[in-house]
Amino acid sequence: VAATIAQAKDAAEAVVVDIAPLPAVMSAREADKPGAPVLYDDVPDNVCLDYHYGDADKVAAAFAAAAHVVKLPMVNQRLVVNSIEPRSAIGEFDKANEKWTLHSCSQGVFGLKNMMRDILGAKPEQVRILTGNVGGSFGMKAASYPEYVCVLHAAKVLGRPVKWTDERSGSFVSDHHGRDFDMTMEAAFDKRGIIQAIRLTGFGNMGGYLAAFGPLLPTLNVTKNNVGMYRTPVMEVSTKCVFTNTTLVSAYRGAGRPEGAYHMERMMDYAAAELGIDRFELRRRNFIRAKDMPFNSAAGMAYDTGDFPGLFDAALEAADAAGFKQRKRESKKAGKLRGIGVGCYVETTAAGTTEMGGIRFNDDGTVTIVTGTLDYGQGHAAPFAQILTEKLGVPFERIKLLQGDSDQLVMGGGTGGSRSAMLSGTAIMQAADKVIEKGKDIAAQVLEASAGDIEFHNGRFVIAGTDRAVDIMQLAERVRSGLTLSDGSKASLDISHVTEPVPGTFPNGVHVAEVEIDPETGNADVVKYTAVNDFGTVVNPMLVEGQIQGGVVQGLGQALLEGAVYDAEGQLRPGSFMDHAMPRAHNAPDIAVINRGIPTKTNPVGAKGCGEAGCS
Repeated sequence: VAATIAQAKDAAEAVVVDIAPLPAVMSAREADKPGAPVLYDDVPDNVCLDYHYGDADKVAAAFAAAAHVVKLPMVNQRLVVNSIEPRSAIGEFDKANEKWTLHSCSQGVFGLKNMMRDILGAKPEQVRILTGNVGGSFGMKAASYPEYVCVLHAAKVLGRPVKWTDERSGSFVSDHHGRDFDMTMEAAFDKRGIIQAIRLTGFGNMGGYLAAFGPLLPTLNVTKNNVGMYRTPVMEVSTKCVFTNTTLVSAYRGAGRPEGAYHMERMMDYAAAELGIDRFELRRRNFIRAKDMPFNSAAGMAYDTGDFPGLFDAALEAADAAGFKQRKRESKKAGKLRGIGVGCYVETTAAGTTEMGGIRFNDDGTVTIVTGTLDYGQGHAAPFAQILTEKLGVPFERIKLLQGDSDQLVMGGGTGGSRSAMLSGTAIMQAADKVIEKGKDIAAQVLEASAGDIEFHNGRFVIAGTDRAVDIMQLAERVRSGLTLSDGSKASLDISHVTEPVPGTFPNGVHVAEVEIDPETGNADVVKYTAVNDFGTVVNPMLVEGQIQGGVVQGLGQALLEGAVYDAEGQLRPGSFMDHAMPRAHNAPDIAVINRGIPTKTNPVGAKGCGEAGCS
């Protein structure tokens, strides 16, 4: 701790650390082998979780009776998250009130507050988290990192605020990494190429420490998302979560969802070649049909809506798959190889959680939405305001959004799992209903009528069967003037509401990519990309398009460029953007995004979520 960065770096250089190197193991598969270096004496074979899902006997019987069995090992390599800004924090301690305040990036201040007060051994009222603008996160900034505890401790000891900001080279090793699955996928087919069973077996690399979401990704999440669009009678998943001498691994955009989709789609292409069936036709034979909805998948997921065959055909048409042969000939004339690929996914979003929806009518004539999600690049303010405007008739330009102050929240699930539109949207709509109910009583007094005669339409409280009315902003003005109700209480339209648990949803889509490869150099360019998706109700098409484009580029980065590789001694090889091949603008193709949504009925917005779909 120092007054300047230069002083702090000089002080750090003066510290002498006596390090005795020990044998290291970086691969989860290698760490599970007999004789591998053991990280913790109380974790035999480095396996912290041995996960199993499914009926092994039924799956084995299906494989034994199958006409064709295919087997394919697949690796989802480790990735550095690389948000646009590194993590940063300011710690403060109010001695008079025994209260800590942490200004920090996060994915939800309420969740981070609960983690920090648990670490500090503090009461809820003793910890406040403030989050302003956040330059990206993708899962990584949701955790309570050690540096946050350090700045709060230093602030208390020194009696003054203490700031810490990571540098990029530090973030490469201190921020948790993503992916790192090593799986083998097996599928059993009958003579017609119909799936009889699937089996997934392998490893999830946890790194050197167990992250909050680390074990979830290669186990429950990959199980839920592995079936995808296909009628799969039975499935089995067996995953070992293993400690290694690497940076810890946790949620990274999709968090097991893209990995599950990759396993299934890669297997479908491989199986098509093995079975001698056109890969598009093999998919069509196995799709869950619209008439099958609602459909209970082998992973225990209840798909409520979807037209997977229709979406598939729409994607091929939008991508002009029929014209691919001509484009391939043109590429050949130019000395290039050209290929076309298709990927289908059904994503299982965050399920069964609650969210806050507060509505405050402010003294300056504005209206504030208070919710426990958090915008770290998604653009929440616009769609949330759109929902409130549609529901209450509040002018869009008068709406504010409050998400980043834990003292203002009574609950908050944060942003993750493609949950914001369906959770906060539901909370806002339900809170608006409560505003309307309160407003009817207040409007009845203002209009000198019975509350039972008041109706609400298009932002106006109306006496039924008359033209006498007051709009909601006029009513709010009357409330601000000090209106007192007949029972003597002060009138208020403000609401603080928490939803009941909202079910998860199942956004789905079909993406078609065309790639040109230069055989002389091996350089691969994605030259055409079409994404057709079912996100249910799309509140703001522009933001949805941005979410898909960003996710697609992250997926392309993993497919073509990125990888966090360790050497034999456990040293991370890419330590900065000088030697890490993160995708740049020239790697990104034009991405056509087409929405073909069927609204879900599991939430009042009808939204299915879109934030992680691009990576899938």
